[in-house]
Amino acid sequence: MKGYFRKTIAAASALVICACSGAVNVSAEVTPNPVISRGVPAYSEANPATATAANDEHYFSFWFGTAPDYIAYDLSEVPKEQKKSVIAVWYNTSSYDSIGMYVNSNMVPSDYTIEVNSAEGGTFPKDGWKVVAEVKDNTLGSRQHLVDMEDYNWIRMNISKADGAAGKQASVNFDIHNVSEGVTDSWLFLGDSITAGGMNNCYGTGFATHVNKLDSRYFPVQENGGIGGITSTDGRDNIDRWLEGSPVRYVSIAYGTNDAWGNPNNVDKFYNNTKYMIDAVLALGKIPVLPKIPGSTNSDVAPNVPLYNAKVEQLYEEYGDKLIQGPDFEKFFTENPDLLSQDGVHPSSEGYEAMRKEWAETMYRNVYQAESSQPEPTAPPATTVEATTVPTTSVPAETTTVSAAPGIVYGDVTLNGEVGLADALAILQYVANAAKYPLTDEAINAADVYDRGDGITAMDALSIQKYDAKLISELPESYLK
Repeated sequence: MKGYFRKTIAAASALVICACSGAVNVSAEVTPNPVISRGVPAYSEANPATATAANDEHYFSFWFGTAPDYIAYDLSEVPKEQKKSVIAVWYNTSSYDSIGMYVNSNMVPSDYTIEVNSAEGGTFPKDGWKVVAEVKDNTLGSRQHLVDMEDYNWIRMNISKADGAAGKQASVNFDIHNVSEGVTDSWLFLGDSITAGGMNNCYGTGFATHVNKLDSRYFPVQENGGIGGITSTDGRDNIDRWLEGSPVRYVSIAYGTNDAWGNPNNVDKFYNNTKYMIDAVLALGKIPVLPKIPGSTNSDVAPNVPLYNAKVEQLYEEYGDKLIQGPDFEKFFTENPDLLSQDGVHPSSEGYEAMRKEWAETMYRNVYQAESSQPEPTAPPATTVEATTVPTTSVPAETTTVSAAPGIVYGDVTLNGEVGLADALAILQYVANAAKYPLTDEAINAADVYDRGDGITAMDALSIQKYDAKLISELPESYLK
């Protein structure tokens, strides 16, 4: 979506309160599908040091492996009744698919299998793996797989190619969710760059984390299906492929800003495209979610948003309780224009954080509370927007100056005298494509923080992420060994 977001989402890719209408009725209550892989023993062949980054609580840390390699979990200590059926979901911070003007794909697993093993826990099994899912020529930045794990203790994602080739680096977070009582809490947020920036779970606080804060029983599966620069026509043309084989239950359809940009006469096409997508979701037995197009202060967009949202209102009337009404982002950003960035279209970093919070609170009212007959939540929904300060490159704003040897601020790859996730991002970009993202000799010297003298690797980026998360107290990390 225009040049502004191209810069923002490209930077994030390498690491990585409104009044809504009444609650709608959906076909079944939301049974929690919690994460069961958090902190279990994790294994990797070529790069075991980062294996635990795949299943820790920090979505800004990742497992890195050079294909062929695997990320495997020992689930033997998880009670059998909690792992009879699972969703295995992986996340990469690339754009959701390789389409549109601002394709943004990096370290994506392209050929892989999901495998299970019945071996006893405690020692990684070299043999006995059973393939339960196989993907080739993948172009998506995340995927969910429904896996029968009855009588199995191990699961792994075995990657043979990344970015289309063996020998290239892959990067993922990998979660296993208990769906033994059914897939009821799995979400895909489709949309343009506003969705891409707002629904990323790898910085700030993601949708799933916000839901969990409202009610600790829930931690949704959450894929960010946002792609910068696309319209509802792109959504219509690709939604059948995106949903093919996916176990996702809720599908948010959030297009319209690019349709409306400078074009007040495209409302009928937008309506027809959105109607097609809603019908495609319903035909698969899934539940469509439709938010309002965000309000804007941009003169090429603002006058047209109400025209397009009139079509959203029409769809609300036509489908009734067959779809869920999402947040009214037209009202939200009209009332909170200070949460928009300088282009008047994309939210600021604070605005994106507020969007994630608003999504969680609205869905908590319209889905979780509306259908759940379970006990009262452990925490009531918040009623005010609490914006978190994050810079427009979507990395935490607080950075810390690091004392180091004269002339070197270890970890300060951007050479601004501070260390933060922007420095980890610079390393990952350099590792992925040094020609496109070159570093000066001074930056390269500052970047070598994991094992001084071994050159720049993904381990250096991980060390900076750990430092930023206060998991280690100083850099370079090799001094701490």
